[in-house]
Amino acid sequence: MRICAVIPTYNNAKTIKEVVLSTLRQFPVIVVADGCTDSTLKILESIKDSNLTIISYAKNKGKGYALKHGFLKAKACGYTHVLTIDADGQHYTDDIPILVHAAEIRPEAIVIGNRAIKEGYIPKKNSFANKFSNFWFTVQTGCLVPDTQSGFRIYPLAGLHGLHFMTNKYEAELTVLVFSSWANTPIISVPIRAFYPSKEDRVSHFRPSRDFTRISILNTFLCIIALIYGWPRSHWRFLIYGPEFLIFAIIADILCYSYLIHPTQERYQKLRRRISYGCKLLLSVFPCCKFSVQTSSKAKPIDKSKPCVMIGNHTSMLDIVAMIALNEKTVVIGQNWVINNIFFGRIARTIGVITVGEGVENYIPTLEQYIKDGYSIVIFPEATRSLNGILLRFHRGAFYVAEQLHLPIQPILFEGFAIALPKHPFHVGAAKEMKVTVLPTIEPDDKLFGKDYRARAINIRKYYDSLLRHIDYTDSNN
Repeated sequence: MRICAVIPTYNNAKTIKEVVLSTLRQFPVIVVADGCTDSTLKILESIKDSNLTIISYAKNKGKGYALKHGFLKAKACGYTHVLTIDADGQHYTDDIPILVHAAEIRPEAIVIGNRAIKEGYIPKKNSFANKFSNFWFTVQTGCLVPDTQSGFRIYPLAGLHGLHFMTNKYEAELTVLVFSSWANTPIISVPIRAFYPSKEDRVSHFRPSRDFTRISILNTFLCIIALIYGWPRSHWRFLIYGPEFLIFAIIADILCYSYLIHPTQERYQKLRRRISYGCKLLLSVFPCCKFSVQTSSKAKPIDKSKPCVMIGNHTSMLDIVAMIALNEKTVVIGQNWVINNIFFGRIARTIGVITVGEGVENYIPTLEQYIKDGYSIVIFPEATRSLNGILLRFHRGAFYVAEQLHLPIQPILFEGFAIALPKHPFHVGAAKEMKVTVLPTIEPDDKLFGKDYRARAINIRKYYDSLLRHIDYTDSNN
């Protein structure tokens, strides 16, 4: 992954030098001087650095026009990703590693800095404009992005949709997000800081009446396109293949009701085997995806006769399906939505999904009985599915259970599931492969990841994070 920074600027003489120099410490920089009439261009020319490229033209044409030319220059220079940052000093360049970390995990995604932590004066018109833009973006795409107006982003140049831009002005950044979302390009938000100077010191080129009128016309046009193109394009897979989920759920529900009429241990085991087989079948026929299971080096295939605590990164509802497909002798510790789901709730309740709202420590005797019966325990340490595929904090419950019951931990790595069936919006994505990797088992007396469950929660998360950073997502691009 090769990254450069593109900084569009128009009359930012007070801040441009500091922004460029601090960004140069991390990446090569392409500055597009968009018809500057102050001393901005002279200041840029005074910076002697071989990693700085300056593009300038006489007439001011807008931020969208400047970004387009910066992107084209970056692509011509062989860069795969572009970091954009505003020239007014609003963004902290110390936050660049936050965006880069997300891009390393999901190179196929657009990463946006969400200005969740703000300092200084926040103009009301900026706050209103952001909420206005967020609302219409959700209407047009069905996606929730908390800060569609943030100019602090990383774009993947190889599958970037909407590069032609529908407008040359600053709202061009929004059109890129809309078209990319319609093409199922993941859009990831990460928290960043933002600084707003006082009203007297802030340079703004926003013209409320004229710009809001233009934006309103653009949003009207995008809504029309969304109805006839955007929504059908982004959801066609679900419209075509959605019945597969329904058929699977109906057949599984019939099996569950059949078992409940005359429940015996033998019928229960048959039910679990059939549901496990059904999970494998569902994943194998999943649209536009190849489902595969592999065992990493130094790891052994899952031994279903030996109980363990199975953990995995939680990115999609399909993760649970894959766990049951891997091992039918499992009990899943999940949240209430699993047992209350209109399609899968009956299945989950029948095969024994356990919800531990009062704390997993209160369920140790119950889990101990499952272990004696030869069942493994499935726990997702993140507790909830990630919205963007980036690893969340690992809770300690899984590692506490493993320590209390003296069980080995069987880590499972899921790749492509977040793209195939993301948490939000609910649609069938464009992943080319859903891959499950069985990682080396961590034995109870193995101190490599720490001596107690607290240390293991931290260190095993770091282990997963290191694996996810080195995944090549080239084949998953739209």
